[in-house]
Amino acid sequence: MNAVPRHRLLPAGAAVVTVVLWASAFVAIRSAGQEYSPGALALGRLASGALALGVIWAVRREGLPPRAAWRGILLSGLLWFGFYMVVLNWGEQQVDAGTAALVVNVGPLLIALLGARLLGDPMPPRLLAGMAVSFAGAVTVGLSMSGGGRNSVLGVVLCLLAAVAYAAGVVAQKPALGQASALQVTTFGCLVGAVACLPFAGQLVHQAAHAPLPATLGMVYLGVFPTALAFTTWAYALARTTASRMGATTYAVPALVVLMSWLALGEVPGVLTLAGGVLCLAGVAVSRSRARGGRTVRVAAGDEPRPERSETVT
Repeated sequence: MNAVPRHRLLPAGAAVVTVVLWASAFVAIRSAGQEYSPGALALGRLASGALALGVIWAVRREGLPPRAAWRGILLSGLLWFGFYMVVLNWGEQQVDAGTAALVVNVGPLLIALLGARLLGDPMPPRLLAGMAVSFAGAVTVGLSMSGGGRNSVLGVVLCLLAAVAYAAGVVAQKPALGQASALQVTTFGCLVGAVACLPFAGQLVHQAAHAPLPATLGMVYLGVFPTALAFTTWAYALARTTASRMGATTYAVPALVVLMSWLALGEVPGVLTLAGGVLCLAGVAVSRSRARGGRTVRVAAGDEPRPERSETVT
């Protein structure tokens, strides 16, 4: 019986931790967002995450990232940690957690597109077809929510903006991980995002003084687990594979969010919303269906294997 190699098991485990915690984040945002405004919630989350990461970074004495990594850290910090979290919080005040996760799940396809353009990743026709199908799914989700008025449509648009920021942040982060450790990239990316959200400090102080304890604890949970822990495990796994392949791991998030939001919040998307979600996932399946035969290329001893072509994440 063949044992799973450690260099494959650890990144896969890190990806699982990321997916589960990010799914829980959609539910926690929906709950805490009832008491905190989008910007205040983002700042509180990032401040909690930066504090937790800073303690670990100091204990491990990893030092500052090298100069070559700072461009990617700054871009990912502004786009993914900062802008993404604000617009996602805002979007989840307009639509339910499951719908938000379904729309944001267009992000992995955008990662593949940006990766092909900026990182030189291949972009076969199947990927283009998958993007078209997933876009149709996002439109269907938007139409299914339009009966709730302009705010629902606004929520879908905000979640689409979050997906774009998420994709751009991942593509910017990938080169930085070739120069710095996962902890360094995550710690300073989170710090950059927190600094970018400082204009919301007044709102955070005022709302924290009046918010019930469960909402504040939810905000701290978002910072410590879906941010500090999950973004670090994400960076660890991303450093050992391609951006498009790592993005594929988040395809499981919407299903987990629907289940968690049903259990915790009693929210279940309508039939048309679910149909749009199925289209999103069908597009993902089309984009990931490739001719078999891609093999893993091993590099120098001690290095991680680099896939010759994108493979299914396990």
